[in-house]
Amino acid sequence: MSRLILFNKPYGVLTQFTDSAGRATLADYIPIAKVYAAGRLDADSEGLVVLTDDGEMQARIADPRHKLTKAYQVQVEGIPDDAVLRQLVAGVDLGDFVTQPCRVRRIGEPPGLWPRNPPIRYRAAIPSSWLEIGLQEGKNRQVRRMTARVGYPTLRLIRWAVGEWTLEGLAPGQWREIEISGQPDTRQRVNGNNAPKCRGVNNTLLIHKRKETP
Repeated sequence: MSRLILFNKPYGVLTQFTDSAGRATLADYIPIAKVYAAGRLDADSEGLVVLTDDGEMQARIADPRHKLTKAYQVQVEGIPDDAVLRQLVAGVDLGDFVTQPCRVRRIGEPPGLWPRNPPIRYRAAIPSSWLEIGLQEGKNRQVRRMTARVGYPTLRLIRWAVGEWTLEGLAPGQWREIEISGQPDTRQRVNGNNAPKCRGVNNTLLIHKRKETP
């Protein structure tokens, strides 16, 4: 049976299992061999990464031709008005390509939002606000480029959902293995000292300590 892992990637972690520079990677959190990320998430972005050992499934999840929507919670600098939201929805000319129509709506600060380490830059004179953006494509740094293009730079970006799978119940650094149907696999073991509090969730945090830079 194919394996499918949902992982809440913390800020600063690379969406790969090795790094010659010693930066944090998926290997620091997920002790499962031969699973690979279905699509990437930038180091300075947080949230849902889907991993699988099934090559065909990996391609279906990552390829925008299959129209699997990725939902992002995006904190931006400033408060965009309706005209700006319409620009984002209709498509934004980024120079090298024009983004496809997408779904955008205002939201409040996401409930249960965890603190980011390091925290975002705070500027008392400039307010911030939150948007939910749903894309079926997902080119390099697309969300950040879109909001910057319309005048509202992204301060924080969290991928909340990929298709039907979400971050529900996953703290940063936690992962869960699920059935391919998308339902939690209740047979999965639970790792970590707080296992009684997170039934069905593998709390791996850091598997090993990386060497400190002198």
